[in-house]
Amino acid sequence: MAFQLKPSKKETENKTIRFPLPLIEKIEKAIENQDVSFSGFVLQACEYALENMER
Repeated sequence: MAFQLKPSKKETENKTIRFPLPLIEKIEKAIENQDVSFSGFVLQACEYALENMER
């Protein structure tokens, strides 16, 4: 299944995470003109990775 962006609002907790600058630039370019925030993209990407990783 391909990764698809979707809007989502859920109960959250703040976590601090550091991203390499080139990754931030790639993410920002990917979400340009999309209805998703940086945090929303990261959350969806993590959920996708967890659902599709080999056990």
